[in-house]
Amino acid sequence: MASASRVRVGTLVPLAKDNAGSSNGSVSTIPIFEGSNVIGRNHLVVADKRISRKHLSLQTSADGSIEVVVEGPNPIIVRSKGQRRKVCAQEKAKIAHDDVLELIPGDYFMKYVDMADEHKSSVQMDSCSIKKGKRHSEEDSAAVKRNRQIMEDEALARTLQETFTEENTTVCGMTSGQKISQLDSAGSSGKNSEKMHSVGPLKDMLPLTFRLMRVQGLPSWTSTSSVTIQDVIQGEVLLAVLSNYMVDMDWLLSACPSLRKVPHALVLHGQDGASVELMKKLKPANWILHKPPLPISFGTHHSKAMLLVYPRGIRIVVHTANLIHVDWSYKSQGLWMQDFPWKDTKDLNRKNPFENDLVDYLSALKWPEFRVNLPEVGDVNINAAFFRKFDYSNSMVRLIGSVPGYHVGSNIRKWGHMKLRNVLEECMFDRQFCKSPLIYQFSSLGSLDEKWMSEFACSLSAGKSDDGSQLGIGKPLIVWPTVEDVRCSIEGYAAGSCIPSPQKNVEKVFLKKYWSRWKADHVGRCRAMPHIKTFTRYNGQNIAWFLLTSSNLSKAAWGALQKNNAQLMIRSYELGVLFLPQTLQSVPQFSCTEKNSSSRDGLALGKTINTKLVTLCWKGDEEKEPSTKTIRLPVPYQLPPQPYGTEDVPWSWDRRYTKKDVYGSVWPGHG
Repeated sequence: MASASRVRVGTLVPLAKDNAGSSNGSVSTIPIFEGSNVIGRNHLVVADKRISRKHLSLQTSADGSIEVVVEGPNPIIVRSKGQRRKVCAQEKAKIAHDDVLELIPGDYFMKYVDMADEHKSSVQMDSCSIKKGKRHSEEDSAAVKRNRQIMEDEALARTLQETFTEENTTVCGMTSGQKISQLDSAGSSGKNSEKMHSVGPLKDMLPLTFRLMRVQGLPSWTSTSSVTIQDVIQGEVLLAVLSNYMVDMDWLLSACPSLRKVPHALVLHGQDGASVELMKKLKPANWILHKPPLPISFGTHHSKAMLLVYPRGIRIVVHTANLIHVDWSYKSQGLWMQDFPWKDTKDLNRKNPFENDLVDYLSALKWPEFRVNLPEVGDVNINAAFFRKFDYSNSMVRLIGSVPGYHVGSNIRKWGHMKLRNVLEECMFDRQFCKSPLIYQFSSLGSLDEKWMSEFACSLSAGKSDDGSQLGIGKPLIVWPTVEDVRCSIEGYAAGSCIPSPQKNVEKVFLKKYWSRWKADHVGRCRAMPHIKTFTRYNGQNIAWFLLTSSNLSKAAWGALQKNNAQLMIRSYELGVLFLPQTLQSVPQFSCTEKNSSSRDGLALGKTINTKLVTLCWKGDEEKEPSTKTIRLPVPYQLPPQPYGTEDVPWSWDRRYTKKDVYGSVWPGHG
């Protein structure tokens, strides 16, 4: 029964451990309806595998009490009338108004409020707030000002976004004049809008194959052209290769039930211990798990990608989210996706740089080869070479990968920041990008020094201007959330657990000159903390190039030169996609899931088109440059970024923060 047609009888309100009157940002408020209710992991703001997908079931009774059944393996605590009772798996207990549940003993406190008493409770809380008002007046005033500024910024941004979308989001294959339906500002889109969204975001022209992921809890206008995991994994998938660091198998199969029907699947992951045992227990029988080898200590498999084989071709996805609920629901994330057809038999030996980079990277993963039978293809071995069977000639990006090891000789320029340097050195850019700034945006900061920062900047500054001179070293700027950004985010301090950088890394003196604000009003994501990782070169008007990647700013991810630059040491597997004006000169028309799509791009062969990369907020005049194709990339933060103010403090996750967040919690929330 849909909740919209059921009668609400009460609410489970999250509480902080130390104060029954303040809320806890770890769990969302949960409405309770007549009949059966299920409480589980989806109600958490942060991932915690101690909470089962179906942790509790609640059955309402005519007398107003509620029967609670523990469905998961872990016990809960029921606090009622001064008594504290432990309730184990499959046991039952009754709760009434003002009773408190501990979803895990000592953690995740939820108070049940009967619907009849909710108004009275709110009045009492208001009265309590008035008494405390004097003590908190300064803090509340600052919060009000900040919220008002956010509302004003988002209103302006919404107008900009809607205007831009109306002008630019024509759907490929639709008749002239048809547009993607926009969700209304109140968030009620209706069934027609939902149906339109299911096909729209993957086909419209904005911004080709780079998307932001949808964030729950934000105004509906922020979802324009964003994607969910269901948008990505769709259609008749014959073979799936899912590459990631963290994989919540329970959530993944619930979020994408169609994956259970995929006949062959390979999961490349970076987990170990109990997490692997849980994946083995929950995975479908035909799925293969593989953790790529790590020849150097302190490394991990961190790449986030999907290879989805269809009857008509392959969909390749490179993104920034772990396969867990919180990453696909509450974080600012990015995704690149493009479909490629099978090669014609006459073209089987034809290769291009994208294909070579892909196969080289897949070869390094060393998964156990297996054999499958694919319709119209027959029996094939699934190894790295299998992926040469697809035509990548229309690829719109270059792949930039990292593979752990001590790389020497020609392999130095095959991986990490030296691979990026190698690709950029082959490119020519407008002279306006000479010595233009470099923007680094990521979610985890390694232990760095000025020598390595110079080495890294040298790679990202590579390339020549159109007059033949070198572009020159650009000044780095680091986009990083402040403590206040995290405190006021949609997750509160809980968001900081996914920005895992310690004080000793963040507060190095030489980094102060680089800090820049996370400001994302134009896409409505100021309060959705970034897990996306991007690197770019920007001159104040245009973008020279843009990299979406799994790599944070660390030597482990990008590599560090050693032995007089004769060796590059990398610890982790990473994968990113590089957007260049040279590769974005055509719009891909081929789709694995649409039978009427073509594998050709529809442009006249040999025709030269100048391409310019800009942000969504670019206000130039395209009509003045009819020979130039302008492509707007949804860069999720303001360019140029604002430097930190005197009161701004960069977030580090091992400091204590006593100023309460939007849920009334402090950090850390224990101890």
